[in-house]
Formats: sequence, structure tokens, C-alpha cells
Amino acid sequence: MRIVAIGEILWDVFPGSEHLGGAVFNLAAHARRLGHEVFFVSAVGEDERGHKARERMGHLNLFPRFLRCVPDQATGIVSVRLDEAGQPDFTIQRPAAYDFAALSDEDLAELVAWRPDWLCFGTLHQMHPQARRLTQRLTEALEGTRRFYDVNLRKHNYTPDLVVQLMRLAQVVKLNQDEAQQIQQMLGRPRLPLRDFAARFAEEFDWEAVAITRGADGCALWLRGAWTESPGYPVRVVDTVGSGDAFAAAFLHGLGAGWPPERIADFANRVGALVAARAGAVPEFSLEECWALNRA
Repeated sequence: MRIVAIGEILWDVFPGSEHLGGAVFNLAAHARRLGHEVFFVSAVGEDERGHKARERMGHLNLFPRFLRCVPDQATGIVSVRLDEAGQPDFTIQRPAAYDFAALSDEDLAELVAWRPDWLCFGTLHQMHPQARRLTQRLTEALEGTRRFYDVNLRKHNYTPDLVVQLMRLAQVVKLNQDEAQQIQQMLGRPRLPLRDFAARFAEEFDWEAVAITRGADGCALWLRGAWTESPGYPVRVVDTVGSGDAFAAAFLHGLGAGWPPERIADFANRVGALVAARAGAVPEFSLEECWALNRA
């Protein structure tokens, strides 16, 4: 499977440590680990964090072909505080270099010729007008490519109009149960049970599939009219940063493989749980470890 991911690349700054992240970057890294070909479109500054980001991408087997260097902007950072349950609170510093990602005509032609299966994007990056224009340019050029939207609402980094635009652009969507409630509230819709929300929004926005994560309770998945709920895997949580992005990559993996909904949901839960049990957004893991998880 071939994936083009466009979004933020930044450093998650914890008390005492820093880990490379960014929701769409994490998705790209996890998709690469799951064996897919991935090009990531973004930008870093010409600073120490930017150089380290490039090195880290190499270690993750992500080729920085479409990672632009922006001399007058700092590489993105996010301050992260974890509560006792490992749940993060983010403070996002903007503007940042990733807001100024760009593709030349030659770059775009190369991506079109590559014929990707998926174009992946999220909300945070699209808040910047230049990023939004670039994504629109990509969607128009990659005419036959399926589009995946990972909602990831972050405080002060979304608007109702933007979320609606991105939902209309996508064919497959992933969000969490709190975001499902937020979206209904900000659009002035009555609050629906998750199954009804998925079915109604899939019909309205012409989605092929929607996955809704439910934290420790696992996930729910609507796929072409079929509904499944899959319980989570109990793990000792270190931090949940990146676990939803890992879930998203595993969700796409299952969709691309043509698995039935139950298997897709179970596999995505496994990958998300494994990442939550380790420090950082893109820790090392293996498929053997995923399949070895149990609910005992």
C-alpha cells in the first residue's frame, strides 16, 4: 500500500525528555513500520530540532524527500503534560515550520506518477492557509487516491467550518468518542449514540468507513453499513501520546488488506494499546507483540 501523508512534524516536549511526533507524522511512521510505502509532506526549521527530526526520520525508514527546510521558522514543538492516567494535555506553539510545507511542480508530478493508494491528513495542520491550499492542490492532483481524515481536535486549533470541509473531503474518517460529541454539538446536532452518529454522518458525508476510538474500552467501526464494537486490551499505560495515530495506521492497514470489520477493529486496538504501553509517540514494536496481546 502506498501512502502520502501531509501534516505536522514536531517535538513533543515532556518534562525531562523530547520525542519526535505530530499526529500525521506518527501515522506515517506507524504505517511504515507496518510495511507500507510512505511519503511524508511537511517542513522543519534549519535548527537543531530540524536536523534531529531528519535523523530520526531516517531511523524510522521514512525518506525525507518531501520534507522542506524553512530557514525563518522554528521546527514545531508541543509542550506535553501527563496526568496520573497518562493522558496528555498539549500546548501547541505556532506558527511553526510545518505550517509552510510546499511542493514544487516537479514534486507534485512525482507524487502523481507514484500513484498512491491513500492521502492522509488531520485538522491541526490544515488550520494554516498555506497548508490548506497545499492539501487542496494534492487532492486535485491525486484524483483516484482515497482520502483519510484523522480528526484529532486540539484546543484552539480547529473551527467548525474547517472540520466540515475536511469531513466532506474524506472517504474514511477516524475520531474518538469525545470528538464525535464535540462535532455534533458544534454543528448544532442532537447527540446520537455512536452507531447512529456513524451511520448518519457516513450517509451525509459519503464516507466508506468511520472508526471511533473509546479509550480503554476499545473502538467501534462502521464499514459500508456494517457495525462492529471491539473491546480494548488492558495494558499498563505509560503515555497515550501517539496511540490514536498508531490505531489509525493499523485501521488503514486492515482496510487496505480487505479484512472484515471485526479483524480490522481488533488489530487497530492491539496496535494502539501496545503504543500506549510505551514512552513516546512512535516507540518500537513488532507484529508478533501485537498478536500476542490478550485480554486476561
